[in-house]
Amino acid sequence: MILSPRGARDAAANAVQLARHGRIADLRPMPADPVEGGGDRCGVRRYRPPEGVVPAGPPVLFVPPPAAPARCYDLRRGCSLAEHVVRAGRRSYLLDRDPADSARSAGRGGRDGGLREWVRDLLPGAIRAVSRDAGGQPVQLVGWSLGGVVALLAAADDPALPIASVAAIAAPVDVRPPRSPVRLPVRLPAPRPGAVLERLRRATGIDRVLLRPYRTLTHLDNADFLAQIEAVEQFTGTVTGFTGNAARRIQRAIFQDNALAAGGLEIDGRRVELRRIGVPVLAIAGRGDAVAPVRSVLPLIRLLPGAPKVRFEVASGGHLDVLTGRSARATTWAYLDRWLDEGTVRHGIRRQRRGPAVTV
Repeated sequence: MILSPRGARDAAANAVQLARHGRIADLRPMPADPVEGGGDRCGVRRYRPPEGVVPAGPPVLFVPPPAAPARCYDLRRGCSLAEHVVRAGRRSYLLDRDPADSARSAGRGGRDGGLREWVRDLLPGAIRAVSRDAGGQPVQLVGWSLGGVVALLAAADDPALPIASVAAIAAPVDVRPPRSPVRLPVRLPAPRPGAVLERLRRATGIDRVLLRPYRTLTHLDNADFLAQIEAVEQFTGTVTGFTGNAARRIQRAIFQDNALAAGGLEIDGRRVELRRIGVPVLAIAGRGDAVAPVRSVLPLIRLLPGAPKVRFEVASGGHLDVLTGRSARATTWAYLDRWLDEGTVRHGIRRQRRGPAVTV
């Protein structure tokens, strides 16, 4: 690897940072305070705006996937969707449920695996709490993965909820396998080095700890690349730590018989129809997403006839990258900025008073 003088300086600075602190990424979470209707273990948190900024417009509520960490929206400083939205002057909130509570409720959830609690209790309660805290304004929901699916189901289950819009990022609704296999060209292109390393890790079981020094050395001059690796590895380690049976129960409840692709599903004996959604919906799919491929998200265009607007966008990246990868700044975040701006135009730019956090 031959570095330019500037690259050599950057590599030296990054090496010093790693030697002193053991990492490049700034993994501090964005500061947030509990609001009414929530607490430290299960509730809603309001992100603190930058000094001197008084947020305006309808509030934004980030909805994490059930049985997954809410940290997906705040991966690291400099590549945090929550940080981006807060710094844009929007009043922003996070539904932050303790993972242990999610696992327990999934275990008690019977056939729906805890889906009823999310769609009929937890998320509606969070939406009402955010609306009250924001002076009665309707709430703009932003959900990633199953968080986006749950947001859509809550909007369909109770159209009277104070919801301004739903942005569903990498939210699959059709999980059928493709109708025909992908035809490969006669001559396969040479695999990228990163793909080779990933195949090697999967095939041989070599731990990422053995491969990480290689990636670090080959990208030592790129602090942003190194920081993203560190943040993603921490996040995926957290996911591995507390998902499992709870996540599988929720997934089975949502995707059983591929009911969503037909327009809805049954929760606790009551049918929830996506056609009842009466608010604008933004759907974003990742071009390289193997979990929620484009074909799995695209049916939302036809499944939401009651929505006044349905916008579909395709962004670069895989399942997590489309939300908070380095390329998401110029794609997903730009689509979301425009979407939230349109919501502000529809519902007004009323400034909101600064107020102390209220805990219950």
